[in-house]
Amino acid sequence: MTSSEAPTVSPRPAGEVIIRADSVTKAFTTPEGSSLPVLDGISFDLAEGEIVALLGKSGSGKSTLLRCVAGLIAPSAGSVSYRGTPLSGANPGVSMVFQSFALLPWLTVQQNVELGLAALGVGEEERRRRALKAIDLIGLDGFESAYPKELSGGMRQRVGFARGIVVEPDALLMDEPFSALDVLTAENLRTELVGLWEGHEAPVKSILIVTHNIEEAVLLADRILVLSSNPGRIQAELTVGLPRPRDRQHPRFETLVDTVYAILTGREAAAAQAVEAPAGEPPRPAPAPTPISAPLPDVSVGGLAGLLEILIARGGEDGLAEIADELNFEVDDLLPLVDAAVMLGLARVDGPRLAITGTGREFSAADILTSKKLFARHAATRAPLIRAIVQALAATEGHTLREGFFLDLLRRGFSAEEARNQLETAIDWGRYAELYDYDHDDGQLTLEPGAQAAL
Repeated sequence: MTSSEAPTVSPRPAGEVIIRADSVTKAFTTPEGSSLPVLDGISFDLAEGEIVALLGKSGSGKSTLLRCVAGLIAPSAGSVSYRGTPLSGANPGVSMVFQSFALLPWLTVQQNVELGLAALGVGEEERRRRALKAIDLIGLDGFESAYPKELSGGMRQRVGFARGIVVEPDALLMDEPFSALDVLTAENLRTELVGLWEGHEAPVKSILIVTHNIEEAVLLADRILVLSSNPGRIQAELTVGLPRPRDRQHPRFETLVDTVYAILTGREAAAAQAVEAPAGEPPRPAPAPTPISAPLPDVSVGGLAGLLEILIARGGEDGLAEIADELNFEVDDLLPLVDAAVMLGLARVDGPRLAITGTGREFSAADILTSKKLFARHAATRAPLIRAIVQALAATEGHTLREGFFLDLLRRGFSAEEARNQLETAIDWGRYAELYDYDHDDGQLTLEPGAQAAL
């Protein structure tokens, strides 16, 4: 039976609550001793009979939230409960499937699948019986004695699925399980997962999946929780309400995808909205964006210029989904470029559509020297980290500072790795704009002559 002929199946009715997150907040302590907020006041339920997707950009704390649900890390505030009992350690009702497969290379497929059962104290013969059943269920019959190095990426992830379901958990937690796979393999595994779920073959009562892929969330989930970033908060909750298997061309599917695009590309409440003031007083202006509240998107200037050229070629405006389809990209891959273009005033977002601005057209049409000057002006005035670096360098006698100064400041709001990525992006942008130079050998940034004129 082809997918087009397959009968549709209505979503299962949600049953008893399995997991409840109540105002979960999580902050980590940086090596310098400061607090790094990752999650802020997140509450949701996961009930029997439903698949829930946690969707958000990098920095939204999706994986951290999943680990709180698993009981692998404890919230700084709030609580996670399993069937009404607050967790004080590992969650006894869940198992996990990881992005990186997380197989032990010295163990066979069967031995890897048996690991969770052994940890539960299941006897050898029962372990063997259940492991072979799970291996057969996920389509790896005949590979029981193979080692991970003998398997493709898709086969290794199948082992991860088998290891997750063999313990018959109430909730299967999946952390971006398809993102390390090629497009066709990922699509095939998603389809098989839906088939197992709808056929009630997988011995799990609910699924909680972390993803950054919008279409994947709409394809798989009954509910989608969209998280904002830095720190992660639930920005929106969407009910899918479509029968399975789902048709990407269905108007409701397309509307949901467009809605999520609009949420993820929206300007954080948008920073343009005024802050509520006491009755009778005028609205207070929103706080100015900072290098922490408005991080630099991880994109190159060349990639940004390419996006603007594509927009011009498409009449200056088009839907994000249409642009992604034309380029054979996931639309999620375009979001950092969109964020950068909007941050710099080179494009604007209107729901799921992206349009170039007059400033963007000017930048695209300029010769290389003029485009550098235009980029310098927009980056120094609209990108908080670029502006902060230029101002800090201008305030020193020698117009030079070591990178450690900026990394220390960034680590107040980012992990060490994220802080380094932010600074590297800022260095690339600043060098292109000829605002400052960077000496890799001694780790110093130096202001370029005339850079202050861009402020």
